Amino acid sequence: MTAPSAPADPLERYLDEFVPGDDLVAYLDGNSLGRPLLATAETVPAFVRESWGARLIRGWDEGWLARAEELGNRIGAVCLGAGSGQTVVADSTTVLIFKLLRAAIDARPGRDELVIMRDEFPTDRFIVERLADDHDLTIRWIDAPADAGATPELVQEHLSARTIAALVSGVSYRSGWWADMAAVTAVVQAAGGLMIWDCSHAVGSVPLELDEWGVDMAVGCSYKYLNGGPGAPAWAYVAARHHGQLRNPIPGWLGAREPFAMATEYSPAPGIRRLVSGTPPIVGMLPLADMLSLIERAGIGAIRAKSVALTSYAIALVDDLIPDARLASPRDPMRRGGHITVDHPHARRAVEQLWGEGVIPDFRHPSGVRVGLSPLSTSFAEVERGVRALASALV
Repeated sequence: MTAPSAPADPLERYLDEFVPGDDLVAYLDGNSLGRPLLATAETVPAFVRESWGARLIRGWDEGWLARAEELGNRIGAVCLGAGSGQTVVADSTTVLIFKLLRAAIDARPGRDELVIMRDEFPTDRFIVERLADDHDLTIRWIDAPADAGATPELVQEHLSARTIAALVSGVSYRSGWWADMAAVTAVVQAAGGLMIWDCSHAVGSVPLELDEWGVDMAVGCSYKYLNGGPGAPAWAYVAARHHGQLRNPIPGWLGAREPFAMATEYSPAPGIRRLVSGTPPIVGMLPLADMLSLIERAGIGAIRAKSVALTSYAIALVDDLIPDARLASPRDPMRRGGHITVDHPHARRAVEQLWGEGVIPDFRHPSGVRVGLSPLSTSFAEVERGVRALASALV
């Protein structure tokens, strides 16, 4: 079989900064779990020896307590287009989505509808369903084509004077659809609702401008394109204009105004810190900090340019080598994030076979093979090896 020629890779010099896999032929799952950096293999043991081991509890007074906000500011500046004081690292994506949605319900009294995609990531749907059940709310479900996602027009159809908030993925976990986030935000806010974006598949992959777009709140994990490792802490963004009204539904001691006063009553901290509940995961932040340094060096613009080239190359290979497959992702690169999904009736069997051969894509029920291409750690040669292996496995 012939194949399209691979484009030049302007970010090739960064490939060797990641820990190599022992048996990898092609890692096509960086949008699910990013590869660790070689720098992190040094950072973590050094922290154990020099910070945790040597300083022990004194570390809290020597910088640890401020780490959640400091790292949040870095994520905001490097990846989110967010000014300082609006992003914090804390909890898991699931917990933060709950916090933001529950806070939104309190912030919109008299309204009783939540808006979400029917094909949204399960966690997001499950939380919306539980909150709707607990607070007697109505869910307005948005349906979109399998190869697309939320559009301003689709969202608009489900909005009303009863809308509390819309929770939508910036980049769809299944199709890779990158929503017009500015336009969707505008239509939700025009209806008086709050816009909450799940940026788990967007952060570090596409350029975000949350401040410029007027986004109310956003949340995302840090173990995909931010390479924070399995179970790495998530982050949340809340626009500064909402800080005074934000009511944390899980108040904890480190979100209090004076944590060490051990007060009998809760008084929230000023600013984004009021969203914090418990003790920040200091060790879990170390790999994330290393990856942010790499993203700073490479630049999100260059990362996005390579992402477009990688996904375009993968699509061209699929078209050429797997003609009986269906692309379940946008062909328009302006609407495509960092991964694509290929639908084929033999998808499940093929992925099981490929994992045994050192080729690692994702299977997505019922018939999708998701090919995730992390620009800083994925080469064009790896994409070709992976798609060729997929073509053989799908026969």
